[in-house]
Amino acid sequence: MARILISGLTKSYTGNGAALSALDLDIKDNQFVTLLGPSGCGKTTTLRLIAGYMTPDAGTIRVGDRVISSAEGVAPPDKRGMGMVFQNYAVWPHKTVYENVVFGLKLRRIPSEEARRRVLETLALVNLTGLENRFPAELSGGQQQRVALARSLVVEPEILLLDEPLSNLDAKLRERMRLELKQLQRRTGITFVYVTHDQAEALALSDQIAVMHGGKLQQYGTPDDVYRRPANKIVADFMGIVNFVPGIARGGETIEIDGVEMRSPHAGGLVPGEPIDVAVRPENVRLSRDGADGKRLTGTITEKTYLGNLIEYWVQLASGAVLRAQTHPLEQFDPGEAVGLVIDAQESSVFPRGEASPSTKH
Repeated sequence: MARILISGLTKSYTGNGAALSALDLDIKDNQFVTLLGPSGCGKTTTLRLIAGYMTPDAGTIRVGDRVISSAEGVAPPDKRGMGMVFQNYAVWPHKTVYENVVFGLKLRRIPSEEARRRVLETLALVNLTGLENRFPAELSGGQQQRVALARSLVVEPEILLLDEPLSNLDAKLRERMRLELKQLQRRTGITFVYVTHDQAEALALSDQIAVMHGGKLQQYGTPDDVYRRPANKIVADFMGIVNFVPGIARGGETIEIDGVEMRSPHAGGLVPGEPIDVAVRPENVRLSRDGADGKRLTGTITEKTYLGNLIEYWVQLASGAVLRAQTHPLEQFDPGEAVGLVIDAQESSVFPRGEASPSTKH
């Protein structure tokens, strides 16, 4: 079993304060888990602590029933049953693909015939069959990343740690490699722990996402949970485009925006009359040419951006608030045009106005 149980994990750097504060995380066996957040949020520190490159100030890391890290001691990286894939590939330029991949097996004194079998099987797994005699300079960036993957997989780790491995690839190759990584994790059944700052990557790859900010875990859940049901404004803001629209709680599940009442299942527990911010995704705003009827908000198109598969609009409400909305490219409006808006409050999160935003909460 390769379940990773992290309890109270804390790490500080001299002069910089806590990089990680009392992290609790339960990574189940055979899952693809992503540590997601902006620079300085603690995600890479967490990965390095899991890998055994650092000693925590407090807390423990367990794999199965074994404590592998605590303030009292750390099992060395080569005794953890883990593989590591780095952002810069870290392949040896003077060695062939085969020599790069077989290196770890030689260190473990695996017999040459067995080593060759495992290398060729692993190269097939990452779609590098036939390239074993090439040098890294003769490979594309995606192929070099596959070599790094193969080198980690060939030693048959229980856990694979990946530190932003796709960030150096161009957009199309990155998208293709995302699919290959997910398929690879499913085929091997290895527990993947993946670090990225890219929300789309995290949503596409993960079984579970740990959203981190300011050295603390903000939310741990499925991609659907963290995108559609964010735990706070920090998560809502980080997980893609969002509008924070000012409103008022009216009691029960009723909220009011710009004089229009709507029902939201996320408004329970708020005090009637309390100022709120409603987190609205652009895809949950419907635009129309219908006028005000008490059920629609009204606004004016101020900006329009054509993005190919959709059109994005900036719409100014009567109150002065500005929303971003997205429509099908055949559904077009012009700057300066008055429009009606319907917000899908069922898919919108509601937060008290005083809750800290990403720019103020550390």
